[in-house]
Amino acid sequence: MIDQTHTTSANPLVSSSDVDGTAVYSRDGEHIGTIDHLMIDKQSGKVAYAVMGFGGFLGLGEDHHPVPWGKLTYDTSKDGFVTDLTEAEVQGAPERHDTWDRDRDYEKRIHDHYRVPLYWI
Repeated sequence: MIDQTHTTSANPLVSSSDVDGTAVYSRDGEHIGTIDHLMIDKQSGKVAYAVMGFGGFLGLGEDHHPVPWGKLTYDTSKDGFVTDLTEAEVQGAPERHDTWDRDRDYEKRIHDHYRVPLYWI
């Protein structure tokens, strides 16, 4: 979730189109990827997770993984998100299937893997 202590805008809302392509950094400031798109729960309206692109060059060879929204904190000084993800966590995450809109069991496995509270509870 966007950390309000790091935002400067009076408006707490952001367009999903503004989030797509936003850089993601590790806690030590290393650029680790970008947000490709968001998955939003239709009933609650909450962001379930961000599908992030890791690695590659100009989008070639890039690998995409779902990351729970609760693992990302917006930092205005970086104009991007910061996370404590590790490469091992991402590589050991539940496998992605052909579609991003999986069932609750898949979402639960992702949230459990990253030790993030379930957003729908």
